[in-house]
Amino acid sequence: MTSRYRSSKTSEGINSLNPRRRTVVKAAAATAVLAGPLAASLPARAADQAPAFLHGVASGDPLPDGVLLWTRVTPVPEAIPGSGLGPDTVVSWVVAEDRAFTTIVAKGSTTATAASDHTVKADIRSLRPATDYWFRFSSGGTDSPAARTRTAPAADAAVTNLRFGVVSCANWEAGYFSSYRHLAARGDLDAWLHLGDYIYEYGTGEYGTRGTVVRPHAPAHEIVTLADYRIRHARYKTDPDLQALHTTAPVVAIWDDHEFANDAWSGGAENHTEGAEGAWSARQAAAKQAYFEWMPVRPAIAGTTYRRLRFGKLVDLSLLDLRSFRSQQVKVGNGEVDDPDRTLTGRAQLDWLKAGLKASDTTWRLVGNSVMISPFAIGSLSADLLKPLAKLLGLPQEGLALNTDQWDGYTDDRREILAHLRANAIRNTVFLTGDIHMAWANDVPVDAGTYPLSPSAATEFVVTSVTSDNLDDIVKVPEGTVSAVASPVIRAANRHVHWVDTDRHGYGVLDITAERAQMDYYVLSDRAKRDATAKWTRSYRTRSGTQKLERVYDPV
Repeated sequence: MTSRYRSSKTSEGINSLNPRRRTVVKAAAATAVLAGPLAASLPARAADQAPAFLHGVASGDPLPDGVLLWTRVTPVPEAIPGSGLGPDTVVSWVVAEDRAFTTIVAKGSTTATAASDHTVKADIRSLRPATDYWFRFSSGGTDSPAARTRTAPAADAAVTNLRFGVVSCANWEAGYFSSYRHLAARGDLDAWLHLGDYIYEYGTGEYGTRGTVVRPHAPAHEIVTLADYRIRHARYKTDPDLQALHTTAPVVAIWDDHEFANDAWSGGAENHTEGAEGAWSARQAAAKQAYFEWMPVRPAIAGTTYRRLRFGKLVDLSLLDLRSFRSQQVKVGNGEVDDPDRTLTGRAQLDWLKAGLKASDTTWRLVGNSVMISPFAIGSLSADLLKPLAKLLGLPQEGLALNTDQWDGYTDDRREILAHLRANAIRNTVFLTGDIHMAWANDVPVDAGTYPLSPSAATEFVVTSVTSDNLDDIVKVPEGTVSAVASPVIRAANRHVHWVDTDRHGYGVLDITAERAQMDYYVLSDRAKRDATAKWTRSYRTRSGTQKLERVYDPV
C-alpha cells in the first residue's frame, strides 16, 4: 500500500524514493529487547509448565487430497518467538472425521526447533475431497485447540457452489480484528482468502491509526531482522479473532508490501534505507523466512506466493506475488509507466498466469491480486479531499491520474494480460484485490478511455481494509462523509467503476455458482471496539460470459 503515515517524517514529497529515515534498531540486542513486549502479552506460565500452544492452530492451501496444518509450540517459558531459545520438542498431530476425534484418519509427529522458531507444519495427504476434517496438535501431554478444515473438491467434480471469505490490510495498532470474528461465526466458508498485508512492518505510532494507537505492536520499533519479523507475526497470532477464523476454515494467502516494507519491489522498498538498515536482500530473506514459518502457506514457485489451486470444475485460483519480481515504482507523469522493460509480475510469472488462464477448463478463473488492476483517474476533486485521497493512493497531490504502485504503474503488463484474455476468448476471469483500503466493484476495460463502448476483459472485486486507515480516518471526519462526496466524482471519471466506498472497514464474502460470481461486502461498526458489529452494505455479481458487473440487492 502506498500510503505513508510516519509522523516524524513528513518533510518528503509523497512519491519520494529516498525519504529521510529513523535510526535503525541494533540487531545485537534482539533477543533481550525485541522479545520482551511479546512475552508480556502472553499468558503467564510457571517455569515447570508443560509445552503450550499460545498462538493457535491453522490450516491452509487446501487440495483435493490434503491440506497444510500449522501451529507454534512454546516448549518452555523462555522460548518466546524470535528468541532463538528452547529445546527441540516433539509435536504430534491428529486428523479426524469428527470433532470428538473418534474416527482418526491421519496422525504423525515432527520436531519443533528453535531454527524454525518452534513453528510446525504438517502437509497432510490421502484425505477425501470436499470433506470437513478436524485436527489438533499435542506436545508433552498438552493439546492444542481443535480446529476445522476442509479439502478442495476433486479436480473433475461438478461443484454446485463455493463460498470464500475475502480480507486484506490488518493494522494491529489501528483496531481490533472483528472482521475475522464475523467471518468465523458464519460457519459456511470453504476457505478464506487473505490478499496481503496480513502484518505491518512499522513501529508504534508510525502508521495511520486516526491519531490513536488502540493496541501497541511488538516489537515497538519497525521490524528489520528475522527476530523482528518473527515477533511481529507472533503478536498477530495472539489475536483471538484471528485465531478463531483460523480454526474454522483453511486460509489461502498471498503477501503484499507490508509483509516486507512499504512499497516493496525486487531491489528495495520505500520504507527501507540500504546500509542503515542492512542490505535489502537480507531483510527480504528474513521477511520471507518468517512468513513461511508463521503462515500455513506452501512455498511456491521460486520461494514466493505465486501458485494455483483448483476447486473442482467450478474454479481455479491463480495467486500472484507482485513484490518479488517487480521493477521499482516510478514517479507519475514521466512516461516510464508505459516502458515495456518495466514489469510488475516478472516475465516468468506473467507467462505462467497467461498459460494457466488459457489452459483452464473451469467455469471461473479467479486471480488473487494484491494491487488493483483496474485503471484509476482522480478526476476533479475539491482541494480538501484531493490531498488525503492522493496520500492514500500514493498519487501526487496535484492530482495526476496514476498510482504507480498498482498495475497503473506497469501498463505494459496490464495491456498484455488483458489482450491475452481478449485474443483467446477467455471468459469469467475475476480479479480479487486488496491493498487500497477501500471497497470497489469494477469492470476491467481493455480501453478505459472509450469504455463502455469498448469491451471489458474481466471484472474485479476489491475489499476494504480490516483496520488500516481509509479516507475518513485520514481526514478525521465521521464515517461516510468523504465517500458521499468522493465516490460520485470517482465514478464519473472512471466509467468502469460501479461502486467505491472510501470510508469503511470490513470484509467480503465471495459466493460462486456456475451462473454467477457474487461479492457481498460487509462493514464494521467501529474498528476501535473489540465487540464491533458487522452489517451487509452492497453486493455485485458478474454473470457467466458477460465480463461485466451488476448490482444485487440481497446478499447470498
